[in-house]
Amino acid sequence: MNKFCMTAICALVAAPAFAESHMAADAMAKAGLSYGVRPAFLVSKMADGPLKDELAACLGNTPERTAFSIGHRGAPMMFPEHTAESNMAAAAMGAGILECDVTFTADKELVCRHAQNDLHTTTNIVATDLAEKCTTPFTPASGDASATAECRTSDLTLAEFQTLEPKMDASNAQATTAEDYLGGTADWRTDLYVDDATLLTHAESIALFDSLGADFTPELKSPSVEMPYDGFSQEDYAQKLIDEYKDAGIDPSRVWPQSFNLDDVMYWIEAEPEFGAQAVYLIDDSSIEGLDGMDASTWGFEPSELKAQGVNYVAPAIPFLLTLNDAGEMVPSELATALTEADIEIITWTLERSGPLANGGGWYYHTVTDAIDSDGDYFEVLDVLAQDVGVAGVFSDWPATTTFYANCKGL
Repeated sequence: MNKFCMTAICALVAAPAFAESHMAADAMAKAGLSYGVRPAFLVSKMADGPLKDELAACLGNTPERTAFSIGHRGAPMMFPEHTAESNMAAAAMGAGILECDVTFTADKELVCRHAQNDLHTTTNIVATDLAEKCTTPFTPASGDASATAECRTSDLTLAEFQTLEPKMDASNAQATTAEDYLGGTADWRTDLYVDDATLLTHAESIALFDSLGADFTPELKSPSVEMPYDGFSQEDYAQKLIDEYKDAGIDPSRVWPQSFNLDDVMYWIEAEPEFGAQAVYLIDDSSIEGLDGMDASTWGFEPSELKAQGVNYVAPAIPFLLTLNDAGEMVPSELATALTEADIEIITWTLERSGPLANGGGWYYHTVTDAIDSDGDYFEVLDVLAQDVGVAGVFSDWPATTTFYANCKGL
């Protein structure tokens, strides 16, 4: 029996759909890696110049897996996030690291969801018999009031969660029926790959990612319920995440556990030092109110002090690592420079979350909007992040882009 079967046999017996996903993963691995058409499309949209010429010369290269390319919830630009299929697609694009955002069910089992309270937008729950268990059941749109719902993994047992059907993360605010509420997918995404997509527990994600030849970056999501939850403390939650890698026999050097909560990071550093050495402190202006990459007084921490506490990785969102100089060119922010000077590795997120960039890219590029006006600017951003900021990895909603860039640059 191979290693995958030993670590995941119980899940395979209990979940035939997941077993089928593993067989599909084997087939995908044998088919080899592929950039697909997107990198060439993005290169075609670039302004003429040395970077475009360099990347164009690489378009015929054979893809190679790289840890620089991190699958953000898999490949959710086109596949339902945190599903087996989304992660298989990301791995097929050469993502060397895959992400399971971790939350928990009513019976305290760990599952992959971006938030504990997102089932109403990422699954079909509001149109099932489980809808009555939702924290806030579906309410149709009426007059000026939008349709609403809030459904949490903690509203369900694991067995109930596993009966749901995943879908693209979206909802129809104008819906008057639960079925209509399931719509709303952005027009630059697609529902083509939703059919029969497979939900994942955290343990199943470990087995799947390992079988795909990828490493792991689980994120401990902030609970929507008050902690402790039925005796389950925040420390229990953080420990259970690590324990599932230990139970699966995964070497700590392959795992980058993440959290926006610095206390979680410090817990891993102190309680599980082998895993804590690669713990990632995530930051943005929702976790650190008023965060400004150009104003150290807003950071809420001193990089050298974080390093002294054992924090070796910090992951700011893209806009906090970039700014514009007087010539209107993208350059590293003061935060990026300070983290580098403190010998802290930088990871960033999330490329291709914004869709087409003709409008300046939205929140993910709000500090450099004046330099963003076409999809080709994805590569311009990547180049500054990689060459000037020196990031160790980039989360992407379509990892072929980051894989292609990293392969071309030898990262």
